[in-house]
Amino acid sequence: MKTVTLVYPYFHPRIDTSIFRFPPLGLGYIAAYLKQQGISVEIVDCTFLNQKQALKKIVDSKPKIIGIQAMYSMRKKSLELARLLKDHCELLVAGGALPTTLPEDFLSDFDVAVIGEGEHTMLELVNQFENDGDFSKIKGIAYKDKDTDQVIRTSPRGLMVDIDMLPPPSRDLFDNYSYKKYYSGRFGYKTTAIMTSRGCPFTCDFCSKPVFGNELRSRSAAKVVDEIEEAISLGYNRIWFADDCFTLNRERLVSICDEILKRGLKIGWECLSRVDTLDSKTAYKMKQAGCVRMFFGIESGNDSILKIMKKQITTKQAQNAAQICKKNGIKAGAFFMLGYPGENEKTIMDTIKFASSLPLDYLSFTLPYPIPGTPLFQRLNGKLVSEEWEEPKNIQMIKHKLLFDSQVSELKMKFAVIKGMIQFYIRKFMGEKGYIFIGRSFEAITDVIYNRIN
Repeated sequence: MKTVTLVYPYFHPRIDTSIFRFPPLGLGYIAAYLKQQGISVEIVDCTFLNQKQALKKIVDSKPKIIGIQAMYSMRKKSLELARLLKDHCELLVAGGALPTTLPEDFLSDFDVAVIGEGEHTMLELVNQFENDGDFSKIKGIAYKDKDTDQVIRTSPRGLMVDIDMLPPPSRDLFDNYSYKKYYSGRFGYKTTAIMTSRGCPFTCDFCSKPVFGNELRSRSAAKVVDEIEEAISLGYNRIWFADDCFTLNRERLVSICDEILKRGLKIGWECLSRVDTLDSKTAYKMKQAGCVRMFFGIESGNDSILKIMKKQITTKQAQNAAQICKKNGIKAGAFFMLGYPGENEKTIMDTIKFASSLPLDYLSFTLPYPIPGTPLFQRLNGKLVSEEWEEPKNIQMIKHKLLFDSQVSELKMKFAVIKGMIQFYIRKFMGEKGYIFIGRSFEAITDVIYNRIN
C-alpha cells in the first residue's frame, strides 16, 4: 500500500516521433521530497500505457491519496481519470499549471487543487490528512467547504527561495526502460531531462508560468552535475535541460560546463535559449562541455509582431544566435508561431521566409495557444472560436485549427507552413548551392500560389 500515488496523465499517440518526450520531473521532485520525509510514494506515468493499464496500476498501488498533474494539454484526461478513481482513494488532489490558474474548474472532481509549487504543499496535505483533515491553514490550495460547498482559497504560498535544498527527482520511480527504448529506437540516443532552475523573468504575451513564476531560482553547478552522473548511471547518454532558458545566467552556465569538463563526463546535451542571451565565447564553452543542440523561441520573422508578442528580441539577434551556433558546431532549432493577433498575409510570409533562411537543424511552426492566465488569453477572451488548446492532438500546426478569428485564412496559413517546411528541408539537405538552384525556384512559384489563395 502506498500513501501517495502521483499520476502523469499523458497517453502518447501510437505514431509518435517527438524529440520532446520526457518523464514528469515535477512529480519526481514531489515524490523525492515526500520520500525524504518517510512517506511511501508511487508514480504512474501514463506515457507508455493505455488507460486500462494505467488505471490498474494506480488502483493496485492502493493509495490513500492520489495526485494528478493537469497541464493545459491534459485537462480532459485528468478530469476523466479523477472521476474513474474517485472511489479508489480517500483524497484526490489536482496540481500543475492549469489547477494553479483555474483551481475552481477542478473542484467538482477533485477534493483539493494545489496552487503553485507542490513539494511543501503536498507534504502538508499528507500530514494534515493523517491528522485531523483540516486544510484551512495550508497555504496555496483551494477546496470546497464541506458544509456550504463554497470554494475556499487559502492564502498564497510563496515561491521556494532555495531550490538547492530539494532532493533530486526520484528517477527510480520513472519508467527509464521505456524512455530509453523510445529514444534509442527513433533517434539513436537515450535522453532524459534535468531541471537546473525555476522561473523566467521575461513577460512574453503568450507565455504561462503560473507554477514557477517570474523569479529565476537556480541550483548549484555541483548538484546539477551530480544529477547528470545519476542519469549516466541509469544508462542515458543525452540530457535535455528543462529550464525555461538555460542561458540566462552566463556565469552559472559556464560553471556547469566547467564542472562537466572537470569530471570528464562524456555526454551530449540540449537546452532552450534566448537569442539575446548567447555569445560566441559562451557557445564555445558549451560545445566543449557537450552541447549538441540549442532551441530558440524566435516566434516571428517580423519585428513589429515580435513587439506585439513582447518578446524583447529582434530578428537581427535571432540571425546572430543561429550563426553563433553554426560557427561553434552546435545545431540550432527554432519555434515559430503563425497567425498571432495583429498578423496579416505579409507578416506571415515574413516569418516563413525568415525561418527557412536560418541555418537550422530543427524547425517548428505552431498556432498561438491562448492559455488561461496569459495576456493573450485575456485579450481574446470571448473571441475564441475553438477550445482545441484543452487537448491538442499534435503540436504541428498543420494538424491544428484556428482558435480565434484571424485576418488570414486557415488554408492560407497551412499552405504557408508546408511551403516554409519544404524550403527549410531543401536548405538543410541540399545546402546553399542546392537552394540557389532548386529552393529559389520553388520559393518563387509558391509565392505566387500563396498570394492567390483566398
